[in-house]
Amino acid sequence: MAQPFDPETAENLIEIDKQFAVRTVEHAQTHWNLITRIPPRKLKLTPIDDEIYEDFKKGFPELADFPDKLSKLDDEDLKSPEAKKRWREWMAKYEKKLKDYNFGTLLRNNAKEEYGEHNAMLVLKIQWCAIEIARNRLGLNDYVYDETQRQMQAAAAKKT
Repeated sequence: MAQPFDPETAENLIEIDKQFAVRTVEHAQTHWNLITRIPPRKLKLTPIDDEIYEDFKKGFPELADFPDKLSKLDDEDLKSPEAKKRWREWMAKYEKKLKDYNFGTLLRNNAKEEYGEHNAMLVLKIQWCAIEIARNRLGLNDYVYDETQRQMQAAAAKKT
């Protein structure tokens, strides 16, 4: 009979790490493609966006009620010991509600910039959902969409 899985003694397997990295980057690319092609206020990221958004506003008013802070996140908002504890407690209720709720996902620190080495942090999927749903609803991702549309129109105008 197989022994129970113990994460404290598990090996780090390079192939698993590579697969994780690929999935994480693919998710970031898909998200970027969506917000550059569809008005972000119209996007639905999960079947329970409304519930996540309302719960996020109640659980993290210091982020949800301050668009400037939500637009440019600081690692401490999510990664300080106090923040980690609050997020862990908040996220637990989504274990059975959102598939892969605790999968590692890249989040842009600055909502006006593309994912990149200096503009991404690793968070859990439910954190990403809460923040990106709020950014969409508050219009904080509109800049990305609007700027992309301007660039596409300018490129099209040059061709004619």
